[in-house]
Amino acid sequence: MNAQLDMFGTGETVPKEKSRRRPTSAIAAVDVTMLTHVEMADALEATGDYRILRRLAKPAPANQLAPGFGRIGVVVDTETTGLKQAEDEVIELGAVAFQYSDDGRVGDIIGVFGAFQAPSKPIPPEITRLTGIMDEMVRGQSIPMSELEAFLAPADLIIAHNAAFDRPFCERLNPLFADKAWACSNNEIDWRARGFEGTKLGYLMNQSGLFHDGHRAVDDCFALLEVLRQPKGGERAPFAELLESSRLERVRVWAEYSPFDKKDVLKARGYKWSSGEDQQPKAWWTEVDAGMLETEKAYLEAEIYGRSDFTLTTKHLTAVSRFKR
Repeated sequence: MNAQLDMFGTGETVPKEKSRRRPTSAIAAVDVTMLTHVEMADALEATGDYRILRRLAKPAPANQLAPGFGRIGVVVDTETTGLKQAEDEVIELGAVAFQYSDDGRVGDIIGVFGAFQAPSKPIPPEITRLTGIMDEMVRGQSIPMSELEAFLAPADLIIAHNAAFDRPFCERLNPLFADKAWACSNNEIDWRARGFEGTKLGYLMNQSGLFHDGHRAVDDCFALLEVLRQPKGGERAPFAELLESSRLERVRVWAEYSPFDKKDVLKARGYKWSSGEDQQPKAWWTEVDAGMLETEKAYLEAEIYGRSDFTLTTKHLTAVSRFKR
């Protein structure tokens, strides 16, 4: 009996009569009864008419540290009851620890941590729809802090795909997060220059030929690490770029008392509005590399204020101090 591939399985064939589509010329001569699912997927991709998404594999942690990878990174992700960092709560924390080298090579996964935590209020329905996490799943659950601290203690770098969101929630959970260097894989990698059409994790996964069960903390950690370790088009892996970016000193610049009619000009340059929460200036702000501070001052003088006698509020940031609330 002729057979063809069930694209979402692994290694078995299914009856051909389940599909009415005729095979393309590139695979018409292949005896599909002899092909595994993986081989069929490869054959379809080889035609140039198909793009196949493969389910993300989650490898088991290595039993011992590999030589040549002297650093430890931890990818973290939180699922929360909402977006308000001062009010909402973490309901799930996931983390995947891995080895890396000083030159940006990613080594083995060496640990996985995942835990639920019951919030003080019922989980909003929209959060359950997004994450699949229900009140029954977290009832009576709490994150074991001693285990979390032991997991985080050796980490040289914490990575989140939206560190400005995850870091404040993590620091509320445990102060150990506050003393670690952080990197943001969303903001500190030029994904568009790498040929990606968006920066959301789902987009990055799909354009890397993968799919996964999104919006669950540990699964998202595995997904992000896989995207970070994959070079696309032969260039160095995204993690190497992220590591390099995290080592740079940055400067946050607030354009205080800038003219109202310049707001669109500032937005076009990448400035964001700060409402003045957490003792921050109420003003448009941006971050630049420390070496570009004088260039940014010159821009503000020429394009925003039209004068040189303005006071510029700045704050120097490293990976330890960035992305804090």
